[in-house]
Amino acid sequence: MNRTIATLLGVLLATLPMAGTAAADLKVGYVNTQRLFRDAPAAVKAAKKIEQEFSKRDQDLQRLAKQVQGLQESLEKGGLTMSEPERRAKEKDLAELSREFQRKQREFREDLNLRQNEENAAIIEKANKAIKQLADSEKYDLIVQDVVWVSPRLDITDKVIKALSESRDPAK
Repeated sequence: MNRTIATLLGVLLATLPMAGTAAADLKVGYVNTQRLFRDAPAAVKAAKKIEQEFSKRDQDLQRLAKQVQGLQESLEKGGLTMSEPERRAKEKDLAELSREFQRKQREFREDLNLRQNEENAAIIEKANKAIKQLADSEKYDLIVQDVVWVSPRLDITDKVIKALSESRDPAK
């Protein structure tokens, strides 16, 4: 057993100089995914598109929130002077309106997240194609995303954003 480990260590030590030479020839790049989602033309266009799609619903939610707030303030101010049946009716209206607001708000967030995920998936798909083309044309051995730390000299995000800018999708 010890003899096997010693032999393995010997082989490993013998191959280290070759690994160092191979590592010196390795061309590595890094792509910052968050910057792609923020700065790529497709991402900017998608954000504007989503904002337009959801602006009416957002305004409706804001109006509903103001109604809930107004009803609650009305109940707080005049609750003591109202008759018992009138106060109960207002409390019931407030509870129903509040539930409706919460439901619509939850649906809005779910729909918005779904649309953002759809658009992000399309952006990633385009970015991956651009990254593969860049890797082929500039002879990269490895391109990574989402790392803990990377040297700025390895960052090729600007090249990918530029490639995405140049390859306009005629279908959209």
